[in-house]
Amino acid sequence: MSISPRILVIDGYIKAARDELEAGGALGAGDQYEQMLTKINPNIRCDIIYPSDLGASVPSGKALSDYDGVAWTGCSLTVFEDTPEVNTQIGFARACFEAGVPGFGSCWAAQIAVVAAGGICRANPNGREMGFARKIALTDAGRGHPMYEGKSSVFDAYISHVDEITHMPAGSVVLAGNSFTRVQSVSVLYNGTPFWGLQYHPEYDLHEMARLTWCRIDKLMGLGFFKDRQAGENYVDLLETLFQNPNRTDLAWRLGIDDDILNEDVRRLEVRNWIDKLVIPTMLAKSRG
Repeated sequence: MSISPRILVIDGYIKAARDELEAGGALGAGDQYEQMLTKINPNIRCDIIYPSDLGASVPSGKALSDYDGVAWTGCSLTVFEDTPEVNTQIGFARACFEAGVPGFGSCWAAQIAVVAAGGICRANPNGREMGFARKIALTDAGRGHPMYEGKSSVFDAYISHVDEITHMPAGSVVLAGNSFTRVQSVSVLYNGTPFWGLQYHPEYDLHEMARLTWCRIDKLMGLGFFKDRQAGENYVDLLETLFQNPNRTDLAWRLGIDDDILNEDVRRLEVRNWIDKLVIPTMLAKSRG
């Protein structure tokens, strides 16, 4: 039997933010997720929606329950702001839980799932965590969780965020954290539906981090990441050069990164585990009626 999971990819960015990233040479967040999912499992079929856009909904003729999984991208919104774009997505996240479709996602995804289930997010008092999240450590619960099967107990990952989860809802567990952000991953169970969320970004690669950084240079200068624009552009060039020349161990050394960042199989293990351990079993259970 051919196993072809259908995944609904939810790109949370508003259109103006999507246009800004596209102008900077970045691939759209939804497209990044589709590319990652189909590379991990070529049989996966994806639909992408943009719930921040007026009138956005699942494709005509489909319901949330028709999907075997929902995958949420990152987003430049702040989940605790009372705006139509945020409130719409919180409501949509609750609808996904109610539909019984297992969820997964990066950054905004973990935050939106936690808030939809009754938790709280706030601005991180440490400020922006940008580039590479260092020394993410699995909790005791994380070391025994199926999402992290095969993963090192301490690792680095791509990251870009200013908010963090501060209060976990009932039925949720912190799976990993580091000294900068206490909650780096969560397992949420709400209305009987599981959601595995990461504060970091397995979908990124060096090129996409370079493009995101380029779009954010002025903001990062103001936060003290770069002394001037030239320093920011030099950093972007370093990321792009290593992306084009992955055997440049001298550049990896300068950036302080290793297989946690550079090895796609290592970087995306959590996504593969979600597909293999939640999405496909859900699909098979549906097929058995």
